[in-house]
Amino acid sequence: MGQSRRESEVARSVAVHGTNSQVPPQDTTPTTKRKKIKMITRFCRMLARAISLSYIVCLAGSFAAAPAFAAEPVIHRDLPYAEPKNERQSLDVFAPAGGKDHPVIVWIHGGGWQRGDKSGAKMKPAAFVAKGCVFVAINYRFVPVVTIKEMAGDVAKAIRWTQQNARQHGGDPNSIFVMGHSAGAQLAALVCTDDRYVKAEGITLSIIKGCVPVDGDSYYPALQIDTADADRDGKILGGARRAASYRLKFPEGLQKELSSVLHVAKDKGIPPFMILHVADYPESGTALQSQILAKVLHDVGVPVKVVSAPGKTHVALDSELGEPGDKPTQALFEFVDSQMRSSRPPGRP
Repeated sequence: MGQSRRESEVARSVAVHGTNSQVPPQDTTPTTKRKKIKMITRFCRMLARAISLSYIVCLAGSFAAAPAFAAEPVIHRDLPYAEPKNERQSLDVFAPAGGKDHPVIVWIHGGGWQRGDKSGAKMKPAAFVAKGCVFVAINYRFVPVVTIKEMAGDVAKAIRWTQQNARQHGGDPNSIFVMGHSAGAQLAALVCTDDRYVKAEGITLSIIKGCVPVDGDSYYPALQIDTADADRDGKILGGARRAASYRLKFPEGLQKELSSVLHVAKDKGIPPFMILHVADYPESGTALQSQILAKVLHDVGVPVKVVSAPGKTHVALDSELGEPGDKPTQALFEFVDSQMRSSRPPGRP
């Protein structure tokens, strides 16, 4: 499916731009803006409550308690995945002390594409290692030094390094899961839907067993920019200042190219997705963006589950991942386990 057709379908599905195949010029009258804000907010709330859809899971129920995190990981820090060696293109590896063919988690931190560090992974490395995974936390370069397109290239380079070096850390080079929070969620989803990034590194999406974007707000950046523009009073997305910030990262002419929603298509080898978002702040746009991405994935037959996490803020959802008893963490473990079980050869335990 071509991007123009996909964009038209997305625009219709969110009932924001009407039914024309091209997005019409924006009406900037105050009345129209207020109506648009109300429409978007109503639709966000509707989607957040739409738990009856087959690909949505709400974490209001209880999970079985995860075992205590006992194993100490073997840690290798500041390994370069690109030349020349530099801090922003490096990664940390946390691995179980023994065994082989462990699934490998590649984690992409958030920070608005301008800040953040792999050292902020908190409990995630220990939690995943205790579950028998290798955990790789990556750094990447920032705006304005590079573009988001170049950041996605960094992520692909880190995935290529992980695939090439997985075995020496006890990992399975063909069982990689790409996950990220906030800006990292956008990068994870983009690299797992636009296969040009991994192909440029000589690998394919087939080595990626699953993608988990966590509370991203820009799988379809044009909508987020449009919403911020319409938010004249700054009550939803920070108004003009927030719109300007999005435009810095998603400049005119690149918004479509950086939209994972518009790269979704059949027969690309796109891996299964679990999309995690906060349940209680529809005005942030993360629930709406998650549902849009899930809808287009579902429509082309890519397995997808949307996990709505009540009682979490954008920051807490990330910082509490890996903590014992954390329900989104348990959902992540279950997703990884289910994908590993489904990919095992018949008869293998």
